[in-house]
Amino acid sequence: MCVTYYMPNGSQATTEVFENLKLELRRGCLTLAVLTQLRTERYGYTLRKALSNDGLEIDEGTLYPLLRRLESQGLLVSQWREEGKRNKRFYRLSPVGEQILEQLLGEWQRINTSLSKILQEA
Repeated sequence: MCVTYYMPNGSQATTEVFENLKLELRRGCLTLAVLTQLRTERYGYTLRKALSNDGLEIDEGTLYPLLRRLESQGLLVSQWREEGKRNKRFYRLSPVGEQILEQLLGEWQRINTSLSKILQEA
């Protein structure tokens, strides 16, 4: 059985659906990328730059709330320090964050393996 959906503003609705799904997909990927990058202590700007250098752009309005959420979940620890006459907040994985990251990386590998098989069959 094939179901067809008709949308009143076809291209606009399709674009909106795509953008929402893309955001949903990026959200999980960004969390995994941030946790992985914070195996090494960094402050926000250097974290953004490292992610950008690897092709994953993230704006400040997304990054800092994500860092606060991860810290409130116990996955990160942070410390304010003065560097170059400026106070900067440095983040790194907590011991719990390291454990969770390893579990997430294992799950990522399982999902990636499954998706690779599924996409090859398509």
